[in-house]
Amino acid sequence: MDFSAIIDFDKQLLLSLNGSESLFLDGLVKTLTTATTWIPLYMALLYLVVKNSDAVVKVAMVLAGAGLCVFIAGSLDDMIVKPLVARWRPTHDGEIGMLVDIVNGYRGGNYGFFSAHASNTFSIAIFFALLIRSRVLTVALVIWSLVNCWTRMYLGVHYPGDILCGLLWGGAVGTGIWYLYHYVYSRMFAPRDYVSSQYTSTGYQIVDVDVVISVLVLTLIYAIFKACFYLILY
Repeated sequence: MDFSAIIDFDKQLLLSLNGSESLFLDGLVKTLTTATTWIPLYMALLYLVVKNSDAVVKVAMVLAGAGLCVFIAGSLDDMIVKPLVARWRPTHDGEIGMLVDIVNGYRGGNYGFFSAHASNTFSIAIFFALLIRSRVLTVALVIWSLVNCWTRMYLGVHYPGDILCGLLWGGAVGTGIWYLYHYVYSRMFAPRDYVSSQYTSTGYQIVDVDVVISVLVLTLIYAIFKACFYLILY
């Protein structure tokens, strides 16, 4: 199979998605791609789990599942896959590196296959989607992951192929970890099966799910305001 045509397409697609003439978008993307921006979202998810668990061990199991998602989806990628595959990030690629639009000199590390941002965020999104079983939360978390993916291409630090493989790996990891969690949980506790407009089918209060959605929306508003200040400063 001739991969050169796929690689060339990947590069051209990246160049079409990379950067813009907008300082506002530059500031918005820099905020959205920063891990610390999403700390309130992680804290809101923790609140949701703690509020709807009646035992410390149940909270610990969810935290262990989320931790495994991050470790397997992202950390192993950074430690093993990226240096093993050794595919240059677009910003370091000798062929198109000078054509890539960068923001504030940010080029990322040397290697970019596959995207840890994509695999990490999507594994978390899938794990919590299967855990909570709220359609609104599922859509919100998937959009959150995809927005993170877009920022990496905008900044020119990942090819679309890096993103796609990261999403596939993250989805597989998130699903696999949830099945492991469900297997262990079902042998330790009675199944949670709720039929109520106030709860999801797995027993999480809708009002608490709304807290997570609200935090996500407020974080996006914060990113927009910060981008406006970025526009003023630059």
